[in-house]
Amino acid sequence: MMINKIKEYMSNQVDETSSKKTKRDKHSENELALQLEVESLKTDLEESKDKYLRLFAEFDNFKKRSVKERFELMKTAAQETLSSLLPVLDDFDRAKKSSESGAEALSEGVQLVYHKLYSLLEHKGLKSMESTGLDFDPELHEAITDIPAPSEEMKGKVIDTVEKGYFLNDKIIRHAKVVIGK
Repeated sequence: MMINKIKEYMSNQVDETSSKKTKRDKHSENELALQLEVESLKTDLEESKDKYLRLFAEFDNFKKRSVKERFELMKTAAQETLSSLLPVLDDFDRAKKSSESGAEALSEGVQLVYHKLYSLLEHKGLKSMESTGLDFDPELHEAITDIPAPSEEMKGKVIDTVEKGYFLNDKIIRHAKVVIGK
């Protein structure tokens, strides 16, 4: 009987040892799993930081490139306009040379240059604003002064245009400076 008790005691000891070992193994496995998860999260974080930095740098480069392209566009737009005005400058030179021959030739030359310049600007989208005789509109006109109206129907209307107003592609680029009747 004693032998049976010893066997039983030994069996219990083995069971306790193996259960402690199992608990230690599970604890070690949990620690290992947590360490692997922490390493995985660290790797993901590093990848995310790298992606963020690359995306930020790419966006910064995009902004710089956009600004550069905008300046290039403005330069070429001005160049195109100035290049198209060069023939008008040439005509003014010719008109100046022909003015030495007489006043009539100068007047004719200036008219020719004016029409050429006006048609060129009109082709680029410039339109003059008609104001004289129309009702005063503060969105289109800038009142310089008001004078007594010559007739009753001219009250509140534009009597004279001191400086023409202009539209560029239906947008006001200069308001007309006008005299209105009161």
